[in-house]
Amino acid sequence: MRSGGRSQLNVRPLGGRDDGARVTGTQLETERLLLRWFTVDDIDAFNELGTNPQIIRYVGNQPFASLDVAKEMLIAAPLNDYATYGYGRFACVLKQTGQVIGFCGPKFLPDTGVVDLGYRFLPKFWGMGLATESARATIDYARDQLGLQRIVGWVHPDNVASARVLTKLDFSFDRRTTIAIPGFEFDLYQKRLDG
Repeated sequence: MRSGGRSQLNVRPLGGRDDGARVTGTQLETERLLLRWFTVDDIDAFNELGTNPQIIRYVGNQPFASLDVAKEMLIAAPLNDYATYGYGRFACVLKQTGQVIGFCGPKFLPDTGVVDLGYRFLPKFWGMGLATESARATIDYARDQLGLQRIVGWVHPDNVASARVLTKLDFSFDRRTTIAIPGFEFDLYQKRLDG
């Protein structure tokens, strides 16, 4: 799967560029996952990723109050991000089953002016290396297709597994901060993508 330290991706080139990646639409492909843009048809999976107490324990936001609220957030967050910035969190689809089992991807945070790498997976898929696999593909995409020079990750200090994903991907700890969600402490990690 890895060659020369970088993921081999099937990526839709942006702006007519083709950097050697195979054109497969608005998606990334890893060994086990298809990363594609969310659609409103993904509402059930998106709702689960935003309401399951195990999944949202460390993220600092409240669970969606209803499926309608989840749909509003799906439209306001990833779907709006695609339209506004040209990128956002990808739905992670397990190729073996076609099931949306999580999300991973870059998200521009206008309040801080940085791009955040975020990921969530259904608990039954934890511990399988899928966060690392999808994040590695996303980082390559952010650098090679989006031209980003830096990406950050906010991790709750108690979320050891998520911090381990970032350190595997050569993110370095920057500082403890409350920037992401005021009143909720996070450890800020960062990675330079330009060298």
